[in-house]
Amino acid sequence: MSESPAATAEETTPSFDAPETATADGVDTSGEGEALEGVADDGDGSTKLQQLEAEGDIAADYLEELLDIADLDGDLDMDVEGDRAAVSIVGDGLDALVGDNGEVLDALQELTRLAVYRETGERSRLMLDIGGFRADLRKNLVELAEDAVAEVRETQEPVKLAPMTPFERKVVHDAIAEAGLHSASEG
Repeated sequence: MSESPAATAEETTPSFDAPETATADGVDTSGEGEALEGVADDGDGSTKLQQLEAEGDIAADYLEELLDIADLDGDLDMDVEGDRAAVSIVGDGLDALVGDNGEVLDALQELTRLAVYRETGERSRLMLDIGGFRADLRKNLVELAEDAVAEVRETQEPVKLAPMTPFERKVVHDAIAEAGLHSASEG
C-alpha cells in the first residue's frame, strides 16, 4: 500500500554548517542504497548486473500484459541505472498511467516490484517511468537543487526546501553532493 507523498515527505536542507544542514564534505542519502561497482559475482555464478537485467525482463513482461489488458500502446525500454533495474514505457495516451503527481505511476511501480518479488523471491528497487514523467521530475529537481546551492553559496545560510518523497530527496541529495556540499533531511 502506498502512502501519500505528504504523509511521508521530509524536508531537505542544503547549507554549509551544522549537523542537520549542508557542508562541503558530502551528502546523506538516508540509506538509499549503494552504487553498483562493476560486475560482482554473488557466489552462485550469476552477477548483480544479470540479476538486474532479469528484474527488468520480468517487469517488462508484467507491464506488457498490463498494457494489453488496458488496450494501451507503449514501447518498453529496459536499462540498468546504477544499482537498479529501470523500465520506461513510452508512447502516446499514457497520462492515465501516470495520474495526478505520479500517484498511479507510484502504484504501478510497487505492483511491478511485487511481480518481480513473486518471480525471484528478492526485493526489487526497480524504477518505473511512464511517458518521461520521472525523467522530467528529475530534471526539475536537479534545477531546484542547483538554485539552492547557489543561494547557500551566496548567503552562507541554510536553505530549507519543501517536503519531498524519498525519490525526490535522493535526487536532490545527489545533486547537492555533486556540487560539493552536504545536505540532510529533517522530519
